[in-house]
This record gives sequence, C-alpha cells and structure tokens, in this order.
Amino acid sequence: MQAPIVTIRSLHEHVDQEVTIQGWCYAKTGKGKLVFLQVRDGAGICQAVVFRGNVQEEDFEIAKAVTQETSVIVRGIVKADPRAPGIPGGYEIDVRGIESMGISDPFPIQPKEHGVEFLMQNRHLWLRSSRQWAAMRVRATIVRAIRDWLDDRDFLNVDTPIITPAAAEGTTTLFEIDYHGEPAYLAQTGQLYNEANIFAFGKVYCFGPTFRAEKSKTRRHLQEFWMVEPEIAFCDLDQLMEIEEQFVSYIVQRCLTECAPELQVLERDTTALQRVTAPFPRIHYDEAVQMINDAAARGDLVPGYEDPVPAIEWGDDFGSPHETYIAAQFEKPVFVHHYPTQVKAFYMEPEAGRPEVCRSVDLLAPEGYGEITGGSERMSDASKLIAAIERHHLPMAPYEWYVDLRRYGSVVHSGFGLGVERTVAWICGLDHVRETIAFPRTLTTMRP
Repeated sequence: MQAPIVTIRSLHEHVDQEVTIQGWCYAKTGKGKLVFLQVRDGAGICQAVVFRGNVQEEDFEIAKAVTQETSVIVRGIVKADPRAPGIPGGYEIDVRGIESMGISDPFPIQPKEHGVEFLMQNRHLWLRSSRQWAAMRVRATIVRAIRDWLDDRDFLNVDTPIITPAAAEGTTTLFEIDYHGEPAYLAQTGQLYNEANIFAFGKVYCFGPTFRAEKSKTRRHLQEFWMVEPEIAFCDLDQLMEIEEQFVSYIVQRCLTECAPELQVLERDTTALQRVTAPFPRIHYDEAVQMINDAAARGDLVPGYEDPVPAIEWGDDFGSPHETYIAAQFEKPVFVHHYPTQVKAFYMEPEAGRPEVCRSVDLLAPEGYGEITGGSERMSDASKLIAAIERHHLPMAPYEWYVDLRRYGSVVHSGFGLGVERTVAWICGLDHVRETIAFPRTLTTMRP
C-alpha cells in the first residue's frame, strides 16, 4: 500500500505512520551514514533523516547528491521529537525512500548578506526563503480574515472598475492610459463607485489592486497595491470608527491565532499585537497637533529615530515622524479624526459649524507603521458636493453621475480603505512594504 501524500503542516496527525511528502530541499547537512535534509513543501519545513541502514543504497546516493532547491519526493515514518527543527517544529521524517525529481543548479541566494537590488532582481527565487514565505502566508491569512469578517456581516463584495475616466481623489498621481483614443486612468480607489453600490445594496466592499503614481521611495509606498474598501449607508463617522476597530482587531487576532509559526520565523514580538482589541483611543486633529508641538517644544525624540519631533502648523497633514510620535503615546492603534478640509479629498463631509475641518479619520498603527486605514463620512448633499468639486477646480462632467447619487434618496454614508501591504508590514514587523507582496512594483522596480 502506497504511503499517503500529506503536507508538512499536518505531520502531527500522522505520528508513527508512513507518509509521503513532496517538496524541495531547503538545506542539507550530515556525514558518514547520515544525511539530514530540510525539506519544504509550501506548507512548512521539516527535517528528513536519511540513515544508510534504512534505505536502499541508490536512495542514499540520491540523498547525498541533492542540492539546495532540488525537488524531491520523500517517503518515511513520522517521528515526534521536540528537538526536531522545522516550521512547525517537533516532527521529522525517518526516511525509507527518496526520489529526486529535478536537480537544482547552484542556487544564487545563499545564507549570507545580499543587497536589496540583487534580491529584488531575483524576487522569483527570493520568495522561497523562509522569511518571504512566512510573510506571504501571513498576507494570505489577512486577506481571508478581511473577506470573512465582511462577508459574515452582510457586506456584499461588488467589483469596481480599474479603468476610470477621472481621478477619484482629485490628485495628479495617476497612471494615464490610452482608452481607444481617449485618455483614461488606472484607478486610485473604487470608493466613488462603491458609493453608488450602497444605494443598491446597503453595505458593500470592493477588494482589488489600486495604482498611485507617486514619486515616492519611502518604505511605506508602492506604485501598485491592494486595498479593501468597505462603504456603508446610514452610517456616520462615529459608527464608522466602531466598525473599523472591530474589523482591524479581528484581522490581527486571527493572524496571532493562525500564523504563530510564521510570526516566529519572522522573529516578530507580538506583545503589541496582542493588545489590538476594540475599543481604540480617539483624538481630534486639534489635540494631535497640540501633542506634537508640545513634544517639539520639549525636544522629545521620535521613537525609533534620532531626530526630535518636528513642529507642525495647524492645517498641515502629518508626516511619518508625526504619525510615529502620536501612535507611540498609546498602547493600541489610535484614531485621529476631523482633519483639516484642505488636506483631505473633496468628497468628505465638513463638520457642521466648522467647515475648515471635515468628518474624516485615519487609524495609526503603533511601532512606526503609520496609517493603516483612512476613511470619512461622505458628503450627502448635492449642492455641497458641486461646490467642493468647483473649489478643487475639477471638471464637472466626469462627476455628474457621482453628484446624481445625492439627488435620488441620499443618506448619511461613510467608508474607509485598508491597504493590505501596510497591514502585512505592521503585523509581520517588516521594515519595507516591498516584502509584503509577491512581486512589488516600486518607483524603481517593475521586473520580474
């Protein structure tokens, strides 16, 4: 009877049973009558012990000949051993047979320091390293958690266009394309279309790639990234923050539960993540500015930086040092709400009696990871929206349909966007978002 094919992740279910695993040789050591193979199969890594007395001579020679990244099929008995290395560890294979499916050429990525440029050029191979593997698995869990939370709460997934005729946020950071002789743009967001969708379905979300042609080389920016954007009818700013904190808490706690081996590979200290439970603290933009300027006056340093906290003028948007300092004052992610109207998108509802601020909110993650979500209450009055479009010197024609939404049964409504890559970076404790997506597109990287 042929040994069943199982995954390394499930070895704990097959102790003292003969199984088959299919994968690649991640590393190899040994001498004399023993060869120790580290085998990875995409689900995990385990040690396969090849003892000359337990296999045919041909199989032992194969084990000695395999190189890093050689594809192998290994048959053997699962043994429980708390000392056995692996992901997850504690189990190893006492090999009874081995096949080599494809010998690997000398692998270009070795356990030594490689420059970022070299690793990015070899991203298709770098993905096989344990840290990159772990980050991608955490990303997949985040995506599942996002969909599960929204689907379980009756949000409907409605896809929005990637090709659009106008900027959604009134900016110039657009990738222009030729749409059969007419200029069009890769979407920065699906939000405007989502606002149309809520009047049909109540609560919706879109989830897909978005594009920003920002000339930015910071560790937080990509040219192409994935974003989930929930939008809710009959929802004001306070209700929106309640939704966001429940949503983000669920994602983080799900990763802590399901991705413990991956987070261990990444050497992630999860102490701060364990505190990510609703409710989150909330501060007004005015309060945040005062907090920053008081720190600047005292000469406080930005956590993680050697530079002092820079002062800020009321009305300016926060830079990375400001966000890092604010978030460091709290044990959980913190909401900053009611930003100045002048630094936010045209469609955000102004505060009654104080039009210089709008009903907007950003959620800042601790540990220097900055804005995780950004959202607002949207303008629900057609005349206000028309005035805002004119004030931003935007052409009216591309937005006529958007204004229409306020003419036929308008309601208070709100929404937010969560960037997957920044969320992965935060939960994994990664320094740069280029490691949060399989094939990143940065200002200087378009290949492979």
